[in-house]
Amino acid sequence: MTSPRTASPPGVLRPAVQIAYFVSDIRSAAERMHRSFGAGPFYIIENIKLARAEHRGEPCLFVHSSAYGQWGSVMLELVQQDVEGPSPFRDLFPPGAQGLHHVATFVDDVDAAIETYANAGLPLATRAWTTSGTQFAFVDASATLGHMIELYVPDAGLKGFYDFIRDASIGWDGRDPVRTLGTG
Repeated sequence: MTSPRTASPPGVLRPAVQIAYFVSDIRSAAERMHRSFGAGPFYIIENIKLARAEHRGEPCLFVHSSAYGQWGSVMLELVQQDVEGPSPFRDLFPPGAQGLHHVATFVDDVDAAIETYANAGLPLATRAWTTSGTQFAFVDASATLGHMIELYVPDAGLKGFYDFIRDASIGWDGRDPVRTLGTG
């Protein structure tokens, strides 16, 4: 039986569109995920800098690199922190540790979703904006689920990126499993 304190109101847990692992080295993690589970191909974006980021209400740098690949029907992100400091990654993992960090979900409105999750006992950890203007947020579900939940609105650019990663996996022969897209 679920405790009333941990039960989520209807609509809070939405379908996952991405699973993300925090790792110390995205390239070796991508190779390992390919060898072990057939995931990929992975596309790396290094040193992703954001237009703005706030962690627990304070400005933060939150510079990171990510490898994006397909794992069945869901996108797989492998992410590493490139500049040390407060972040949603350090909330769960000290330097040298790694593991499941978040699942991502699409929402209609990031601010409304943050409020809904907060009312369900899942507080905002980080809010950030990419240099192209896409807003995303991490709500802290570590007390109940053991990981963060990433929220973002699926605008045309984001949907196009998800389609690109998925389409690259269709009919993929397993060669060239780690590819570089560039820097953020």
